[in-house]
Amino acid sequence: MQSVKEIHEIINHSNGTTAYHKISRSDVFPVITDGVLAVAEAAECYWLLDVIGSYQTNPKLDKNFQVWKLKVNKTDSSAVVRGYNDITLIITQEIHYTNFPLDEISFYLIGGVLLLPSEY
Repeated sequence: MQSVKEIHEIINHSNGTTAYHKISRSDVFPVITDGVLAVAEAAECYWLLDVIGSYQTNPKLDKNFQVWKLKVNKTDSSAVVRGYNDITLIITQEIHYTNFPLDEISFYLIGGVLLLPSEY
């Protein structure tokens, strides 16, 4: 796992993508950008992509635009993942333990592509 500083550098330098990456054979799982792939590798958080992908069959989620946020509680290493249709909260999932190094991170899911906000 890379340092918090290195992961922030990856996020700050991700402002577009040259390729889309399929991380699951399932058609309901989104493809991801170079920036999301780099964060997943650096923070060892493919599990977070699985969480997001696992909710894509939920009929309440807007298939055109979603916001996903992970917020980590550093005191007990728990976290919560929240999925929104724009600003309307639709999904909340508690994570009992994570070693995710950042306090929080956000992703956008637009038309089946998961990207960092800086790549929008």
